[in-house]
Amino acid sequence: MSGAADASRHGDPHKLGHGERPASERGPAPKRIVVSYGFWIFLLSDFIMFSGFFAAYAVLVGETAGGPTGRDIFEVPLVATETALLLASSFTCGLAGIAMLAESRRWFQVAMAATALFGFGFLCLEAYEFLHLIGEGHGPSRSAFLSAFFALVGCHGVHVTLGLLWLTTMMAQVWAKGFREDIARRMMCFSLFWHALDIVWVALFTMVYLMGTHG
Repeated sequence: MSGAADASRHGDPHKLGHGERPASERGPAPKRIVVSYGFWIFLLSDFIMFSGFFAAYAVLVGETAGGPTGRDIFEVPLVATETALLLASSFTCGLAGIAMLAESRRWFQVAMAATALFGFGFLCLEAYEFLHLIGEGHGPSRSAFLSAFFALVGCHGVHVTLGLLWLTTMMAQVWAKGFREDIARRMMCFSLFWHALDIVWVALFTMVYLMGTHG
């Protein structure tokens, strides 16, 4: 009798919910759920932002104002090296995740250091490319095409720079505090972010550089 009264009090007189309380009365979701959900929203918003840059580039790629086209200025071997470095960093980032699951601090630090090294090499080559283009008179103010190019590639470079700062923070936290639950959550978010940058770069490499030199 008390079970029926309890079910009726919770809005389930026929026990269709087997006596479970409504979702509105169960309290807030666990922190790991909230963090994961919020970070996926952040990644989706980032993809939307990059979509805007890609759309602007697609519209302005032919607006050279009599200046050079992608075929004239892009160095595919250099950019292919950048791509290889970034893909290698994604692999070592995955190894860092495996080391975290195995709770091996040493191999985690080694894998993260390799990720940082590959990411830094990528940024150095990208900086060289930008400085070389500007030195040749092909800066972002030369044409709408170059403005869109520098904005798209530069935005990705800024994300990689922020990712490297995040990476070094994760290394310091694991060194000082180990693989606590909250640190593992942050590492999971960092891995998602880093792999997302690889996805964006593959699309950028294909659409901007390969299509630009062979289109």
